[in-house]
Amino acid sequence: MRNWPLFELSITTPRLELRHPTLDDLDELADRAAEGVHDAGFMPFLRPWSEAAPAERVRRTVQYHFRSWAEFTADDWSVELVAVHEGQVVGTQGITATSFPVARQVKTGSWLGRRFQGLGIGTEMRRAVLHFAFAGLGARHAVTEAFEDNHASLAVTRKLGYRDDGVTVHARKGEPVVTRRFRMAREDWSPSPDIEIHHLDACLPLFGLEP
Repeated sequence: MRNWPLFELSITTPRLELRHPTLDDLDELADRAAEGVHDAGFMPFLRPWSEAAPAERVRRTVQYHFRSWAEFTADDWSVELVAVHEGQVVGTQGITATSFPVARQVKTGSWLGRRFQGLGIGTEMRRAVLHFAFAGLGARHAVTEAFEDNHASLAVTRKLGYRDDGVTVHARKGEPVVTRRFRMAREDWSPSPDIEIHHLDACLPLFGLEP
């Protein structure tokens, strides 16, 4: 789309493409949500959208992406990319920021369809979005958080070299729950020569940055 260059944005790794979704991509991502993204009795999200019926998960997935498109500004943005592996949309990788031109800090979050978990895809998605943040946007810090019982997410975070950044207590479904926060400074990030960012220059003014 000529007047919204984010539609051309993508990041490629040896196994994956992370790209701004088309409507067809969103349909396929919604199918992954309907199939399930975690085991019963386990909740990795603060808002338990994934406990809804499959048809409701489909609708919420599509609407979430539509909102991120509509509400994007240079001072408060969310880029929600789909992850494509062997021709299939397998999950989504998000990166968000507030006052990025000044703060230069991003936050990441993601989910994978349940049948694609345990294959190292989540780690590769995170490596890709960190490359986008640091090499593409010039971020100084990247932060993330996960619930204490989300061992898979915590393992990815620690593997990639984040540092502990404290805990936060949230209210979820009427109960207190604790997340662990992590931070990666630019000097702790290791560039990935096998990752490429495509069609970023035209997008930079949307982020409040110079090409």
